[in-house]
Amino acid sequence: MTAAMAASTTAARAVARVAWAAAPISLTEVNERAGLLTRFDRSYLVPAPVFLSMAGWLTDARWPGGPFRVLAIGGRRAFRYHSVYYDTPELRSFHDHRQGRRLRFKIRERVYEDSGERQFEVKLKGRRGATVKHRRALTGSETLLDPHCRAYLAETLQRVHGIDAPTALRPSLTTDYLRTTLVGDGERVTCDAGLICGDPRTGRAVRGDAALVLVETKSAGHLSDVDRLLHAHGMRPAVFTKYCGALAALRPALPANRWRRAARRVFGEGG
Repeated sequence: MTAAMAASTTAARAVARVAWAAAPISLTEVNERAGLLTRFDRSYLVPAPVFLSMAGWLTDARWPGGPFRVLAIGGRRAFRYHSVYYDTPELRSFHDHRQGRRLRFKIRERVYEDSGERQFEVKLKGRRGATVKHRRALTGSETLLDPHCRAYLAETLQRVHGIDAPTALRPSLTTDYLRTTLVGDGERVTCDAGLICGDPRTGRAVRGDAALVLVETKSAGHLSDVDRLLHAHGMRPAVFTKYCGALAALRPALPANRWRRAARRVFGEGG
């Protein structure tokens, strides 16, 4: 899916409407107010009309603590994200998540396509259920399989979790989407539209429902005011992550019952 196609979806139009109605906030301010490299994440699959209503409350001047603002960089308020996830040949990260292992991780390269910035990210799930993100910039032709990146991964996993890094890694999933980020004090809400996920092994791809906004709340606590607002709109957290949900859709033979229902809603019965 091209950026133009993604921008034309019902969900993307709803996200754009909210983004351009909200007051802007710079990336520096975001990092000061809600950097949240350690946080609790919750995912919601929100129909576009419900998203417009919910986001309207968030960005209203009467919102307690002040209205949420929208991340703006270089005049843009929606940004193209491309990620490549890495896993072992037997999909250790996927199965660790499926089995609910307390100490687990995901490895990915994230590309901010509008700026060209690339990051090596290690997302760790900690003992109390919080997500902790570790990242380092990638330059030139660096890849996650280069020796110094392998060393960074090994050091991070050993220091944080006391576990050894996997020796065999290869690309296991790609994701592309448009993202707008709403920011409050100590809290962020990411709003994704136009999702497309690909399997590097087979070349097969699945596209997300054009009328669904994938909303993720990110906060320092277990339940935020934004979560409560979503609940008031009839939304409940979905058992869905882009990585595991997309693999459930792309590789039907995987034991992925945990994500099947949400994956069908996002990608359709064909997924």
